[in-house]
Amino acid sequence: MRASAIEFRLRMLINATIIFIGFWSPWIGRSSAWAGLGPHVALLEWLSLRISRLGLATFTVAVPAVIMLATFCAAVAVVLRIWGTACLGAGTVYSLQMQGRSVTANGPYRFVRNPLYLGVWFVAAALAFLMPPTGSLVAMVLITLFQLRLILGEEAFLARQIGEPYMAYKRAVPRLVPRLRGAPAAAGHKPQWLLAAFSELTPIGVFVALAFFSWSYNNQLMIKVILISLGLSLVTRAFLVEKMESPAGAA
Repeated sequence: MRASAIEFRLRMLINATIIFIGFWSPWIGRSSAWAGLGPHVALLEWLSLRISRLGLATFTVAVPAVIMLATFCAAVAVVLRIWGTACLGAGTVYSLQMQGRSVTANGPYRFVRNPLYLGVWFVAAALAFLMPPTGSLVAMVLITLFQLRLILGEEAFLARQIGEPYMAYKRAVPRLVPRLRGAPAAAGHKPQWLLAAFSELTPIGVFVALAFFSWSYNNQLMIKVILISLGLSLVTRAFLVEKMESPAGAA
């Protein structure tokens, strides 16, 4: 169940491939249609239509509700990714090798052990609203399984590298469901907010696309905004991440 070292090195590519498969959904034939809206109707529209057909709300009410749910997922992703990256350091976050010199109980790591993997899951959940319904289901299942594999692999690595301090941290802080009470004291590292924001432009772009462009009901426009943010993120990392100083350790 644990991810291998090569999976960890290729984690961003694997995540991107899963998202691409969700959007592409090659198993959907051109002749098939979802609720009469076409073969590749977005989950956002399909879910809104289903809610209205079930009589839970009118279509004009269901659409904004679904958009707000998607935007909420994107907002959670932005908070987790930027906060986690600011506290851990972008150099550590985007390293191709697992890092484990000491425990970092700072920022979101005081409340949940894997805020960055949780952030990836919420990014995928937000993007799923722009995928076909079956594509979103497949993508979320695969993303969930892959994040769990990465988490288990990293936990085993940190246990070997750090030993008892990490095991104590593991007992005190939950893996994925944040716990606000009884959190460990802050480690005292200074967050790198600006550099973290620059290195996390992709989740920011997903949030902007859903919060400001989804009301146009133009999925292609939203996807373009997301792709632009992804391109800017890659360029930014190429120029800045190597120069970023990250706190010692990982958790």
